[in-house]
Amino acid sequence: MPGLNIPFSNVEYERRLGLVRNDMTARGIDVLFVEDPSNMAWITGYDGWSFYVHQGVLVFLDEDPIWWGRQQDSNGAKRTVWMDDVRVTKYGDHYIQSTERHPMQDLAGLLISKGYGAKRIGVELENYYFSAKAYLTMKEELPNVEFIDATSMVNWLRAVKSDEELAFMRKAARISEKIVDGIYERVEVGMRKSDLVADIYADAIRGLDDAWGDYPAIVPLLPSGADASAPHLTWDGRTLQPDVATFFEISGCYRRYHAPLCRTIFFGKPPQYLLDAEKALSEGLEAGLEAAKAGNVAGDIARALAKPLTAAGIERGARAGYPIGISYPPDWGERTISIREVDETVLKPGMTFHFMPGLWMDGWGLEITESILIKDQGPAECLCDRPRGLFIKN
Repeated sequence: MPGLNIPFSNVEYERRLGLVRNDMTARGIDVLFVEDPSNMAWITGYDGWSFYVHQGVLVFLDEDPIWWGRQQDSNGAKRTVWMDDVRVTKYGDHYIQSTERHPMQDLAGLLISKGYGAKRIGVELENYYFSAKAYLTMKEELPNVEFIDATSMVNWLRAVKSDEELAFMRKAARISEKIVDGIYERVEVGMRKSDLVADIYADAIRGLDDAWGDYPAIVPLLPSGADASAPHLTWDGRTLQPDVATFFEISGCYRRYHAPLCRTIFFGKPPQYLLDAEKALSEGLEAGLEAAKAGNVAGDIARALAKPLTAAGIERGARAGYPIGISYPPDWGERTISIREVDETVLKPGMTFHFMPGLWMDGWGLEITESILIKDQGPAECLCDRPRGLFIKN
């Protein structure tokens, strides 16, 4: 029996599988092995905290996909994938963290048994979840196979979101708004950051109305003062202090779909340099949103953003955003398009991005961001609806 409570319709999964098979045919791939959990979920619906062991989905041109993974996770697959139970296969626990054998030996045996021992197999070589040892073992066990680098192949197919996906992202956006509202309501000088993060998680997981909260792919980030010059610091037990800026990078998550939102809070009277930076960044965001139109390219957004920042004497070295959607730890980006001046990827209706032009300067930082949707016509839509600027609290 197919799993219970499948997130999407059968038509949606058929659409996705068709996209994958078309790309496989174009690349000359006979079978595709997908180990990225976001891609696994996007193709089959599989959802479980099992991506710390080897697992994956085999996509064929002429039969339903096969989920392959650890034996104790196979019941989870049967509960969450849209395929029949016979399409769920497993390897024994004696493969786990063994120095004598590797799970890819089991996968190789499965591929040989199905007649793919001398075919063209696509693998996601540049991937958090597919190790060098896994690839070397597959090559050793399948000497007659031609391996094709299918890095980010499925990620690119996820770029344009369906209406069903956008409905999930809008729910995630409502949760993001709730988190930001809760931060502003509760935050005060002397509050421990660890206590604030506990409240953030409570809002994120409780969600609201029919949008219960899932765990986000990235933990809350909230550095203050000089620490805010680094974009990826988390929290500790120190208290919030007056006269420094603290940025908050968070995301609501609904059924693995994200809508990140960043804002910055200052206790007291902000210094002029921070107000000047806020003004330039807000102008850049507005200009970038206007440039985020179907038919333009990703670089157009970056170029529009850069003009007011450059005029204010602010030089950014980082990209200004990336695609978002379904994701698992450690990253909620899709690892394809980048909002930077050299990226000439054409923007299409249904693409979604975290427009993320954070300022990480010597001694301070400022983050004001939006999750955006490329529309059929006109500028991008912001999925969240909260004031775009520096939050000041006395």
